[in-house]
Amino acid sequence: MPVTGALEPLTHDPAWQEYSQAMNEAWTRKEQQQIWPIRQWMQANAPQYHRSNDTVFYMFSGPDFLYASIFFPLSSNYVLAGLEPIGNVPDLTQVPPEVLRADLISLRNSMNSILRFQYFITKEMRADLGRGNVGGTLPILYVFLTRLGYTIVDVTHVSSPAAGVKITFSGGEQLQTLYYFKTDLSGGNSAFLRWCAARGPGLSLLKAASFLMHSDGFSGVRNFLVQNSRVIIQDDSGIPLRAFPKGWKVNCYGRYVPHKDEFQKYYQPDLAALVGQNETPLGFAFGYHWQKEDGLLMLATPEALPALPAEEQPQKVRVRK
Repeated sequence: MPVTGALEPLTHDPAWQEYSQAMNEAWTRKEQQQIWPIRQWMQANAPQYHRSNDTVFYMFSGPDFLYASIFFPLSSNYVLAGLEPIGNVPDLTQVPPEVLRADLISLRNSMNSILRFQYFITKEMRADLGRGNVGGTLPILYVFLTRLGYTIVDVTHVSSPAAGVKITFSGGEQLQTLYYFKTDLSGGNSAFLRWCAARGPGLSLLKAASFLMHSDGFSGVRNFLVQNSRVIIQDDSGIPLRAFPKGWKVNCYGRYVPHKDEFQKYYQPDLAALVGQNETPLGFAFGYHWQKEDGLLMLATPEALPALPAEEQPQKVRVRK
């Protein structure tokens, strides 16, 4: 992207120009195939979740702020969680040119799968971002924030409820906050989940979650989400249909295509029956299937919304007579 100031001389390097062209082309395709179609779909099917005072929970996200913003662009707070390290972005003017060229290649490679498909291939991302000075989740978060038109205002490392980073950013007059925590989501009720619960109920997103919540090893985060979400948008790799409690309504959009290889064992006959009742094309790819004809999106809502935290409850006003 065009820059001024101290970084401007770096843009004359042929390696940067090659990187710039590749990223611009990849981003243009991403806008056409994913960003614009998803935003249009949300406006048509779930406009009530475009509010400025909500918190977004995106578990198993890694550094994927992109999709949290596409689905819920106006939220005040975003909480992302994964196993990827926080990382670092050094002063690029002090990085030797040959090292910076290698860093740009690693950064581009680490983002290749999510720009081509809809998810990170975790092993590839970790390998690429572990090679140079620019590493971890921070550079990817910076790329997504800036490409989406936001201005980064402040970046602070935090240690509670887990190692993480807090990024304050702005897309206009409203300041928004992005948290990313490096934390293991297996097990039961953790300090991290209790911290999240104090900020709910929220809007939850699950995508390419490796079917982890289909097992009891991740029952803690699964229970947290159904107890603290006003809506859950996911693909079939998130919470299994059978695990949604009585009183939840699950609407399905798109096609349910069985997975192969290691995910084949997670086939859900009840989900296939539900989708088959009203199968209509989603219009964009979502989850592990990269063809837009095979996209499946589940929108789940509880009949009784979870209570808001005390500080967000409507206040009673005493009127003097």
